[in-house]
Amino acid sequence: MTAPDPAGLRDLALDVARRAAALVAERREAGVAVAATKSSSVDVVTEADRASERLIRSLLLDARPDDAILGEEGDDQPGTSGVRWVVDPIDGTVNYLYGLPEYAVSIAAEWQGEVVAGVVLNAATGVEYAAARGAGATRDGVPLRVRPVPPVAERLVLTGFGYVAEVRAHQAACVARLLPRVRDIRRMGSCALDLCHVAEGSADGYVEEGPRPWDWSAGSLVVTEAGGRFDVLPGVLGTRMPGWPTMTLVTAAPADGWADFVTALEAAGFLAGTASGTGE
Repeated sequence: MTAPDPAGLRDLALDVARRAAALVAERREAGVAVAATKSSSVDVVTEADRASERLIRSLLLDARPDDAILGEEGDDQPGTSGVRWVVDPIDGTVNYLYGLPEYAVSIAAEWQGEVVAGVVLNAATGVEYAAARGAGATRDGVPLRVRPVPPVAERLVLTGFGYVAEVRAHQAACVARLLPRVRDIRRMGSCALDLCHVAEGSADGYVEEGPRPWDWSAGSLVVTEAGGRFDVLPGVLGTRMPGWPTMTLVTAAPADGWADFVTALEAAGFLAGTASGTGE
């Protein structure tokens, strides 16, 4: 197998994301209704999610029929090229349902398991974040860079909450312990866009236990190509909830401030094995 050109994959992802975002916006104007629920009654799927993913899959496979695709709303489709696309057709579906302008189409390309291209397109505003491995990250074509790192007490941190009661309770307890240690905390509603906000310098860090690869794959490359660091660390819920994976704590921050940020997360009980993480 020949390694693909990351910039070419990024450009394809951007073209596909634009077409999917146009569909998502059109469906929003026509009105949105819940089509199904997933992990709980508040974890919703709209028909627009499904239509967007169908369109993305069709366009990607028309262009690259031998690639694999992992999508939030569809089956894991195998391929033979060594490239796998990781797709979230609408990241931030609850925002989409309520008309809050923070939801995105997220498309990443992996080569032999490593993310090499990613696009996160805010379907409400049209803002486009894109990255290719080794080629940097951009917002609407303008290069991105993370903020200079302030002390931990002056950092604005983004987070999110899951849709299962036990998960939310743990996340909320950790956030309550982190809040006195930082400038403030924001919950915007889209993991993909949160990572891009760290990349563009409108936040100093992001942490959440539970997002899946389709939530973070594209954004992880945007933030790292902008001078940040991204990792999925061992969270606490894997020690408490049967079937919950061990490595689920999605974390991002400017690279220069990484160690201090992780230390603050440990103190707040986000990481497995820390004193605060053994009980709420």
